[in-house]
Amino acid sequence: MKQHYSCIGIAGVAVGHATDLRLGSGVTAIVFAEPAVASAAVLGGAPGGRELGLLDLESTIDRVDAIVLAGGSAFGLDAAGGVQAALREDGRGFLAGTVRVPLVPQAIIFDLVNGGDKDWGRHSPYRDLGYTAARAAVAGPFALGTAGAGTGASTASVKGGLGAAHATTMFGHSVQAIVAVNALGTPLIGGGPHFWAAPFERDGEFGGLGWPAQITPSDVALRIKGLAQPATTIGLVITDAALTKPQAKRLAIMAHDGLARAVLPAHAPMDGDTMFAAAAGSIPLSDPVRDLTAIGDTAAQCVARAIARGVFAAAALPYPNAQPSWHDRFRPG
Repeated sequence: MKQHYSCIGIAGVAVGHATDLRLGSGVTAIVFAEPAVASAAVLGGAPGGRELGLLDLESTIDRVDAIVLAGGSAFGLDAAGGVQAALREDGRGFLAGTVRVPLVPQAIIFDLVNGGDKDWGRHSPYRDLGYTAARAAVAGPFALGTAGAGTGASTASVKGGLGAAHATTMFGHSVQAIVAVNALGTPLIGGGPHFWAAPFERDGEFGGLGWPAQITPSDVALRIKGLAQPATTIGLVITDAALTKPQAKRLAIMAHDGLARAVLPAHAPMDGDTMFAAAAGSIPLSDPVRDLTAIGDTAAQCVARAIARGVFAAAALPYPNAQPSWHDRFRPG
Protein backbone atom coordinates (compact mmCIF):
# COMPACT_ATOMS: atom_id res chain seq x y z
CA MET A 1 0.00 0.00 0.00
CA LYS A 2 1.38 3.39 -0.97
CA GLN A 3 1.93 6.20 1.53
CA HIS A 4 -0.59 9.03 1.24
CA TYR A 5 0.33 12.71 1.66
CA SER A 6 -1.40 16.06 1.89
CA CYS A 7 -0.23 19.63 1.42
CA ILE A 8 -1.04 22.60 3.62
CA GLY A 9 -3.34 25.01 1.82
CA ILE A 10 -2.74 27.92 4.22
CA ALA A 11 0.36 30.13 4.02
CA GLY A 12 2.37 30.49 7.21
CA VAL A 13 1.48 27.03 8.57
CA ALA A 14 3.87 24.09 8.93
CA VAL A 15 3.10 20.50 9.95
CA GLY A 16 5.53 18.00 11.46
CA HIS A 17 5.17 14.39 12.60
CA ALA A 18 7.03 12.18 15.03
CA THR A 19 6.08 8.55 14.43
CA ASP A 20 7.20 5.67 16.67
CA LEU A 21 5.94 2.31 15.40
CA ARG A 22 7.55 0.39 18.27
CA LEU A 23 5.64 2.56 20.73
CA GLY A 24 2.58 2.47 18.53
CA SER A 25 2.02 6.18 18.94
CA GLY A 26 3.14 9.58 17.77
CA VAL A 27 2.77 13.35 17.73
CA THR A 28 1.74 15.93 15.16
CA ALA A 29 2.76 19.57 15.61
CA ILE A 30 1.09 22.37 13.66
CA VAL A 31 3.30 25.44 13.93
CA PHE A 32 2.29 28.95 12.89
CA ALA A 33 4.86 31.32 11.39
CA GLU A 34 3.15 34.12 13.33
CA PRO A 35 0.92 33.70 16.41
CA ALA A 36 -2.57 32.75 15.27
CA VAL A 37 -5.93 33.67 16.79
CA ALA A 38 -7.34 30.42 18.17
CA SER A 39 -10.12 28.82 20.17
CA ALA A 40 -11.52 25.34 20.70
CA ALA A 41 -14.72 23.39 21.26
CA VAL A 42 -14.75 20.22 23.38
CA LEU A 43 -17.87 18.10 22.86
CA GLY A 44 -16.66 14.66 23.91
CA GLY A 45 -17.41 13.34 27.37
CA ALA A 46 -13.85 12.23 28.21
CA PRO A 47 -11.42 14.82 26.80
CA GLY A 48 -7.73 15.26 27.46
CA GLY A 49 -6.01 18.54 26.76
CA ARG A 50 -3.47 21.16 27.74
CA GLU A 51 -3.90 24.94 27.75
CA LEU A 52 -7.55 24.60 26.74
CA GLY A 53 -8.48 27.25 29.30
CA LEU A 54 -6.26 29.68 27.42
CA LEU A 55 -8.65 29.35 24.48
CA ASP A 56 -11.80 30.20 26.45
CA LEU A 57 -13.44 33.44 25.36
CA GLU A 58 -13.06 34.99 28.82
CA SER A 59 -9.29 34.37 28.80
CA THR A 60 -7.03 37.29 27.94
CA ILE A 61 -4.62 35.80 25.40
CA ASP A 62 -6.10 35.25 21.95
CA ARG A 63 -3.11 33.98 19.94
CA VAL A 64 -1.03 30.80 20.07
CA ASP A 65 2.22 29.66 18.50
CA ALA A 66 1.32 26.05 17.73
CA ILE A 67 -1.29 23.33 18.21
CA VAL A 68 -0.35 19.76 19.13
CA LEU A 69 -2.24 16.52 18.45
CA ALA A 70 -0.78 13.45 20.15
CA GLY A 71 -1.29 9.88 21.23
CA GLY A 72 -0.50 8.59 24.69
CA SER A 73 -3.64 9.60 26.56
CA ALA A 74 -2.71 11.70 29.62
CA PHE A 75 0.96 10.72 29.22
CA GLY A 76 0.91 12.29 25.77
CA LEU A 77 0.29 15.73 27.25
CA ASP A 78 4.06 15.92 27.71
CA ALA A 79 4.31 16.45 23.93
CA ALA A 80 3.38 20.12 24.09
CA GLY A 81 6.39 20.67 26.36
CA GLY A 82 8.66 19.35 23.62
CA VAL A 83 7.09 21.61 21.02
CA GLN A 84 7.37 24.49 23.46
CA ALA A 85 11.09 23.75 23.94
CA ALA A 86 11.71 23.87 20.20
CA LEU A 87 9.84 27.15 19.81
CA ARG A 88 11.67 28.67 22.79
CA GLU A 89 14.98 27.81 21.13
CA ASP A 90 13.73 29.74 18.12
CA GLY A 91 12.92 32.80 20.21
CA ARG A 92 9.17 32.31 19.84
CA GLY A 93 6.51 32.98 22.46
CA PHE A 94 4.53 35.50 24.44
CA LEU A 95 6.84 38.08 26.00
CA ALA A 96 6.43 38.08 29.81
CA GLY A 97 8.97 40.54 31.12
CA THR A 98 12.22 39.34 29.61
CA VAL A 99 11.04 35.74 29.10
CA ARG A 100 9.46 34.24 26.01
CA VAL A 101 6.69 31.72 26.72
CA PRO A 102 5.53 29.74 23.66
CA LEU A 103 1.79 29.07 23.88
CA VAL A 104 0.99 25.54 22.72
CA PRO A 105 -2.49 24.08 23.34
CA GLN A 106 -2.87 20.34 22.86
CA ALA A 107 -5.35 17.48 22.68
CA ILE A 108 -4.65 13.74 22.98
CA ILE A 109 -6.09 10.41 21.87
CA PHE A 110 -6.17 7.15 23.84
CA ASP A 111 -3.92 4.59 22.12
CA LEU A 112 -2.46 2.73 25.12
CA VAL A 113 -3.90 -0.72 24.35
CA ASN A 114 -3.02 -1.11 20.66
CA GLY A 115 -0.14 -3.57 21.15
CA GLY A 116 2.79 -1.17 21.14
CA ASP A 117 5.56 -1.17 23.74
CA LYS A 118 4.34 1.24 26.42
CA ASP A 119 6.90 0.16 29.03
CA TRP A 120 8.91 3.38 28.76
CA GLY A 121 10.19 3.64 32.33
CA ARG A 122 10.03 6.71 34.55
CA HIS A 123 9.31 9.40 31.98
CA SER A 124 7.14 9.10 28.90
CA PRO A 125 8.73 9.64 25.47
CA TYR A 126 6.21 12.23 24.42
CA ARG A 127 8.24 15.34 25.29
CA ASP A 128 10.98 14.14 22.94
CA LEU A 129 8.42 13.16 20.31
CA GLY A 130 6.91 16.64 20.54
CA TYR A 131 10.31 18.22 20.04
CA THR A 132 10.98 15.98 17.04
CA ALA A 133 7.60 16.82 15.50
CA ALA A 134 8.20 20.55 15.89
CA ARG A 135 11.65 20.28 14.31
CA ALA A 136 10.15 18.26 11.44
CA ALA A 137 7.46 20.85 10.70
CA VAL A 138 7.49 22.00 7.09
CA ALA A 139 5.13 23.89 4.83
CA GLY A 140 5.33 21.06 2.28
CA PRO A 141 3.58 17.68 2.04
CA PHE A 142 3.02 15.66 5.22
CA ALA A 143 2.10 12.00 5.64
CA LEU A 144 -1.43 10.77 6.26
CA GLY A 145 -2.70 7.58 7.86
CA THR A 146 -0.44 5.77 10.32
CA ALA A 147 1.71 8.81 11.00
CA GLY A 148 2.13 11.36 13.77
CA ALA A 149 -0.86 11.56 16.09
CA GLY A 150 -2.65 8.98 13.94
CA THR A 151 0.01 6.29 14.42
CA GLY A 152 -1.80 4.31 17.10
CA ALA A 153 -5.34 5.37 16.26
CA SER A 154 -8.21 2.91 15.84
CA THR A 155 -11.97 2.96 15.28
CA ALA A 156 -14.81 0.53 15.96
CA SER A 157 -14.36 -1.08 12.54
CA VAL A 158 -10.92 -0.44 10.96
CA LYS A 159 -7.56 1.18 11.75
CA GLY A 160 -7.75 4.92 12.35
CA GLY A 161 -5.20 7.49 11.29
CA LEU A 162 -4.21 11.09 10.57
CA GLY A 163 -6.23 12.78 7.83
CA ALA A 164 -6.33 16.17 6.17
CA ALA A 165 -8.41 18.08 3.63
CA HIS A 166 -8.42 21.57 2.11
CA ALA A 167 -11.04 23.67 0.34
CA THR A 168 -11.85 27.28 -0.56
CA THR A 169 -15.17 28.93 0.28
CA MET A 170 -17.34 30.56 -2.36
CA PHE A 171 -16.12 33.91 -1.01
CA GLY A 172 -12.44 33.10 -1.40
CA HIS A 173 -11.27 32.06 2.07
CA SER A 174 -9.11 28.93 2.40
CA VAL A 175 -9.81 26.27 5.01
CA GLN A 176 -7.60 23.35 6.08
CA ALA A 177 -8.56 20.47 8.40
CA ILE A 178 -6.10 18.13 10.12
CA VAL A 179 -7.67 15.32 12.17
CA ALA A 180 -6.48 12.32 14.20
CA VAL A 181 -9.23 9.67 13.97
CA ASN A 182 -9.41 7.42 17.02
CA ALA A 183 -13.15 7.20 17.27
CA LEU A 184 -15.29 5.17 19.64
CA GLY A 185 -17.66 4.77 16.71
CA THR A 186 -17.20 3.85 13.07
CA PRO A 187 -16.48 5.88 9.92
CA LEU A 188 -18.00 3.10 7.79
CA ILE A 189 -21.60 2.48 6.79
CA GLY A 190 -22.57 -0.84 8.32
CA GLY A 191 -19.79 -3.36 7.78
CA GLY A 192 -18.20 -1.21 5.09
CA PRO A 193 -16.54 -0.45 2.75
CA HIS A 194 -18.49 2.79 2.18
CA PHE A 195 -17.73 5.88 4.25
CA TRP A 196 -20.32 8.05 5.96
CA ALA A 197 -18.34 11.03 4.61
CA ALA A 198 -18.91 9.95 0.99
CA PRO A 199 -21.14 12.91 -0.05
CA PHE A 200 -18.25 15.30 0.62
CA GLU A 201 -15.50 13.37 -1.18
CA ARG A 202 -13.43 15.11 -3.84
CA ASP A 203 -11.52 13.48 -6.69
CA GLY A 204 -11.78 9.95 -5.28
CA GLU A 205 -9.61 10.88 -2.31
CA PHE A 206 -10.89 7.96 -0.22
CA GLY A 207 -11.77 5.42 -2.86
CA GLY A 208 -14.60 7.09 -4.77
CA LEU A 209 -17.15 4.49 -3.66
CA GLY A 210 -20.00 6.85 -2.88
CA TRP A 211 -22.83 5.52 -0.73
CA PRO A 212 -24.35 2.03 -1.08
CA ALA A 213 -27.53 1.64 -3.12
CA GLN A 214 -29.53 1.72 0.09
CA ILE A 215 -28.86 2.20 3.80
CA THR A 216 -30.60 -0.35 5.99
CA PRO A 217 -31.48 -0.30 9.69
CA SER A 218 -28.57 -2.69 10.21
CA ASP A 219 -26.20 -0.15 8.65
CA VAL A 220 -27.04 2.44 11.30
CA ALA A 221 -26.98 0.02 14.25
CA LEU A 222 -24.64 0.99 17.08
CA ARG A 223 -21.03 -0.05 16.45
CA ILE A 224 -18.48 0.94 19.11
CA LYS A 225 -15.15 -0.23 20.50
CA GLY A 226 -16.59 -0.87 23.94
CA LEU A 227 -18.16 1.40 26.49
CA ALA A 228 -15.25 1.22 28.94
CA GLN A 229 -12.51 2.12 26.43
CA PRO A 230 -11.73 5.82 25.99
CA ALA A 231 -11.57 7.08 22.42
CA THR A 232 -11.60 10.36 20.59
CA THR A 233 -11.33 12.26 17.36
CA ILE A 234 -9.27 15.42 17.67
CA GLY A 235 -8.38 18.00 15.09
CA LEU A 236 -7.74 21.51 13.94
CA VAL A 237 -9.33 23.67 11.26
CA ILE A 238 -7.27 26.58 9.98
CA THR A 239 -8.35 29.49 7.81
CA ASP A 240 -6.55 32.35 6.12
CA ALA A 241 -9.39 34.67 7.16
CA ALA A 242 -8.85 37.32 9.80
CA LEU A 243 -11.04 36.18 12.71
CA THR A 244 -11.63 37.34 16.24
CA LYS A 245 -11.44 34.86 19.09
CA PRO A 246 -15.26 34.56 19.33
CA GLN A 247 -15.41 33.93 15.58
CA ALA A 248 -12.74 31.22 15.96
CA LYS A 249 -14.84 29.65 18.70
CA ARG A 250 -17.86 29.52 16.40
CA LEU A 251 -15.67 27.97 13.71
CA ALA A 252 -14.51 25.25 16.12
CA ILE A 253 -18.12 24.47 17.02
CA MET A 254 -19.16 24.24 13.37
CA ALA A 255 -16.16 22.01 12.62
CA HIS A 256 -17.66 19.39 14.93
CA ASP A 257 -20.51 19.02 12.42
CA GLY A 258 -18.01 17.32 10.12
CA LEU A 259 -17.18 14.80 12.84
CA ALA A 260 -20.85 14.02 13.35
CA ARG A 261 -21.28 13.51 9.59
CA ALA A 262 -18.30 11.16 9.29
CA VAL A 263 -18.41 9.01 12.46
CA LEU A 264 -21.36 7.24 14.10
CA PRO A 265 -21.74 7.76 16.99
CA ALA A 266 -19.84 10.95 17.83
CA HIS A 267 -19.47 12.98 21.03
CA ALA A 268 -20.16 9.94 23.21
CA PRO A 269 -19.54 9.75 26.98
CA MET A 270 -16.14 8.06 26.49
CA ASP A 271 -15.12 10.15 23.47
CA GLY A 272 -12.83 13.12 24.01
CA ASP A 273 -13.83 14.84 20.77
CA THR A 274 -12.01 18.18 20.58
CA MET A 275 -11.73 20.62 17.69
CA PHE A 276 -9.38 23.58 17.56
CA ALA A 277 -9.86 26.49 15.17
CA ALA A 278 -7.14 28.93 14.17
CA ALA A 279 -7.03 32.03 11.98
CA ALA A 280 -3.57 32.08 10.45
CA GLY A 281 -4.18 34.76 7.83
CA SER A 282 -5.23 38.33 7.30
CA ILE A 283 -7.92 38.16 4.61
CA PRO A 284 -10.81 40.24 5.98
CA LEU A 285 -14.43 39.15 6.17
CA SER A 286 -16.36 41.45 3.85
CA ASP A 287 -19.60 40.29 5.47
CA PRO A 288 -18.83 38.79 8.91
CA VAL A 289 -21.99 36.70 9.24
CA ARG A 290 -22.11 35.44 5.67
CA ASP A 291 -18.38 34.76 5.35
CA LEU A 292 -18.04 33.04 8.72
CA THR A 293 -21.03 30.85 7.89
CA ALA A 294 -19.32 29.79 4.66
CA ILE A 295 -16.00 29.17 6.41
CA GLY A 296 -17.71 27.05 9.07
CA ASP A 297 -19.65 25.03 6.51
CA THR A 298 -16.48 24.45 4.48
CA ALA A 299 -14.60 23.49 7.65
CA ALA A 300 -17.23 20.89 8.56
CA GLN A 301 -16.97 19.32 5.11
CA CYS A 302 -13.16 19.35 5.31
CA VAL A 303 -13.29 17.62 8.71
CA ALA A 304 -15.57 14.91 7.31
CA ARG A 305 -13.24 14.39 4.35
CA ALA A 306 -10.16 14.41 6.58
CA ILE A 307 -11.65 11.69 8.79
CA ALA A 308 -12.31 9.41 5.84
CA ARG A 309 -8.90 10.19 4.30
CA GLY A 310 -7.12 9.37 7.56
CA VAL A 311 -8.82 5.98 7.73
CA PHE A 312 -8.37 5.27 4.01
CA ALA A 313 -4.64 6.08 4.21
CA ALA A 314 -3.94 4.09 7.38
CA ALA A 315 -1.87 0.92 7.53
CA ALA A 316 -2.17 -1.69 10.28
CA LEU A 317 0.42 -1.53 13.05
CA PRO A 318 3.18 -4.17 12.74
CA TYR A 319 2.05 -6.31 15.67
CA PRO A 320 0.24 -9.64 15.97
CA ASN A 321 -3.55 -9.23 16.03
CA ALA A 322 -3.33 -5.52 15.18
CA GLN A 323 -6.55 -3.95 13.96
CA PRO A 324 -6.74 -4.35 10.16
CA SER A 325 -6.78 -1.29 7.95
CA TRP A 326 -9.49 -0.38 5.46
CA HIS A 327 -7.24 -1.68 2.68
CA ASP A 328 -6.58 -4.94 4.55
CA ARG A 329 -10.31 -5.61 4.74
CA PHE A 330 -11.55 -4.33 1.41
CA ARG A 331 -8.58 -4.27 -0.98
CA PRO A 332 -6.22 -6.98 0.28
CA GLY A 333 -2.91 -7.16 -1.50
